[in-house]
Amino acid sequence: MKAVVIGDALVKSETLTDAVGQMNLGKLTEIKKIEWYSDLTKDQFQEHILQIERYGPEKVEIPQGILEALQDADYLFAHYAPISASMIKSAPKLKMIGTCRGGVENVNLSAVRERRLPFLHVIRNAEPVADFTLGLMFAETRNIARAHLAIKSGQWRKNFSNDPYKTTLANMTVGIIGAGYIGRLVIKRLNALGVKVMVYDPYVDPAIFERDQLKVELRSIEEVFKNADIVSLHMRVTEETKNLISKDLIQLMRPGAYIINTARADILVKDDLVAALQNRKIAGAALDVSWIEPIPEGDPLLSLDNLTMTTHIAGDTVDAIPRAPYLLKDVVNAYLEKGYSDMLIR
Repeated sequence: MKAVVIGDALVKSETLTDAVGQMNLGKLTEIKKIEWYSDLTKDQFQEHILQIERYGPEKVEIPQGILEALQDADYLFAHYAPISASMIKSAPKLKMIGTCRGGVENVNLSAVRERRLPFLHVIRNAEPVADFTLGLMFAETRNIARAHLAIKSGQWRKNFSNDPYKTTLANMTVGIIGAGYIGRLVIKRLNALGVKVMVYDPYVDPAIFERDQLKVELRSIEEVFKNADIVSLHMRVTEETKNLISKDLIQLMRPGAYIINTARADILVKDDLVAALQNRKIAGAALDVSWIEPIPEGDPLLSLDNLTMTTHIAGDTVDAIPRAPYLLKDVVNAYLEKGYSDMLIR
């Protein structure tokens, strides 16, 4: 049997090959290494990351030599490289696909499902993103970043636009939109802090919350936006979720409510969020993701005094990416042993 691995500038093919060698795939006669912009620096590679996140696997260049390599491949493992319809079509023997990242924008899921292939992925930075999400909740609701900026600018600022609503997190209700792996880690942290949690996710089996011992109230998306003090977004961008959060939902929010987004910018309609913040329809927002990165000069986001922004760093810890291939190894081996996985997408 043959496995094909695709390395890139962040996850080298040698590391991925080592992890695949520890998978219980049976007797592998060959692990073929393919490269996708592996010679770039992390900063140079960022442009290709943004392209594939925005346009998907069919609109970017596929790895050189991949179609030939896949002709007799049984397994395909990658990180950020595109997994396109043409790649899947060229691999008639393929038994499984795996990627060592949480997002699936680089994979043509329709082509995967048409072939009924098991597709496994890992949330390599789930813990860092969950931690960062709570950090943004504190930073925005308690004006931590704004107070810091004021001090650095020579001001000793004590008053902020959300003064009428300031309270502790324990007094708030947090609404989670999307209760996948990261969403559930955020819920776990909120439960530990005694925070009431509402959840909207039509795709998650409610039994999972009981299995993971999570205390939540399941609500419609309208109920979450109407009743939560903080709405935190944890969805992938799909045809169903793109621009899902628009003025129709934002107008349901309380004046003292906040939006937190550590997922993807395209979940939100930018103009509707900006208008709500400019008009003080909601108290504030915190974003780790933006519609254009870096944010260009003159962008209306930069003039908002009730918005906290970070530079897409929620999952950026020293150990997240190096561990990713080995997390995938664990997920694959558990799936092969048990026949199911939370990280399986069909």
